[in-house]
Amino acid sequence: MPLGGRIQFGPACCRPPSLAAASPLSSPATSPRSISISTSNSCGFSRRGARKKRRCISWTVSAATPADMATNSGSALTKLAPLEAILFDIDGTLCDSDPIHFCAFRDLLQQVGFNDGVPITEEFYSATISGGHNDDLARALFPDMDHQKAMQFMDDKEALFRKLAPGQLKALDGLHELCGWIEGRNLKRAAVTNAPRANAELMLSLLGLTDFFPVLVIGPECDRAKPFPDPYLKALQLIDASPEHTFIFEDSASGVRAGVAAGVPVVGLTTRNPGKVLKDAGASLLAKDFQDPALLSVLQEIEPAAANAQG
Repeated sequence: MPLGGRIQFGPACCRPPSLAAASPLSSPATSPRSISISTSNSCGFSRRGARKKRRCISWTVSAATPADMATNSGSALTKLAPLEAILFDIDGTLCDSDPIHFCAFRDLLQQVGFNDGVPITEEFYSATISGGHNDDLARALFPDMDHQKAMQFMDDKEALFRKLAPGQLKALDGLHELCGWIEGRNLKRAAVTNAPRANAELMLSLLGLTDFFPVLVIGPECDRAKPFPDPYLKALQLIDASPEHTFIFEDSASGVRAGVAAGVPVVGLTTRNPGKVLKDAGASLLAKDFQDPALLSVLQEIEPAAANAQG
């Protein structure tokens, strides 16, 4: 199917794929039609480890032991006291949205004959697409195509994401408890994302966080998007926060690098990306979600001054 017009959304997304392992592109210039595919019975986008229902962890009690903290100390974070502000990525950080993005990409790429019509896999998506900026992805996925047509594909993909998200998007474990902790201490905050504005606003609305964030910074609306520091530097300026008393939540290597380049410590959430990838990008602390005992312990150490807290 040519990319000149709007793509018609196919039948239900997340159909069980018949093929499941693809090699990532070796570079943005590599033709996607040279991908090596092998067969498997994999079905859908798997979670890194089974998610279990847990009781709410108190935000006033530290559950981590010295042994837990030995290899994940977050020492750069403890120097931030008293804490003044927290900045958040959205996709994969506030919510585990990658499965929805994966389904949208997989179905629409198959419709346009990408990789000879063989569905992309989770491995290919994670290595090549996840966390990328749409302009860069359009060039990487369709290096030989007119860029305007390639960007039309990206617009169609984002429209499909917005169609699917209302029935599937869920907050990361512990998010709303953390938001209450932040509000109770009158901490400054902002959401900083490479997602299109329409996507970002929809996700914040679905999560009930539209009013929680007084500032929303859209990477593509800055001079340079992540992995450059511009979006985070803009957020710090808009909320009048010091990088010496602020940290960032991110889930991608690109986002971690952006935060580090802005001079702000980053907590890497291992929602989808391996901890080593986030550590190598410069994350100061790793956490599986907002209830992670290592994170709770660090938050206790960097409590804001009592004069800053509300009530």
